[in-house]
Amino acid sequence: MKKNILLLFFILAGAMVGSLIASAAAGVPMLSWLAYSETIGIPTANPAYLDLAVVRVAFGLEMGLSIAQIGCIILSLFGYRWALKKI
Repeated sequence: MKKNILLLFFILAGAMVGSLIASAAAGVPMLSWLAYSETIGIPTANPAYLDLAVVRVAFGLEMGLSIAQIGCIILSLFGYRWALKKI
């Protein structure tokens, strides 16, 4: 259980650090390629609806990934492997 929580922590930390790097690099001409991102999923602006006459449920999930986030997530997985050796 500790290993799974640690893996989730490393992945989320890598995604957040990558997002910060992408935001900072967006205005720099030589590093603007790090901010290139795509959004995948069911758009939250136009979600899928399930109408059961009594209850109406909307499903929407979007995830945007940038080049910097992907790189930081990969680096965080190496950090996870290093942290497992220390546990």
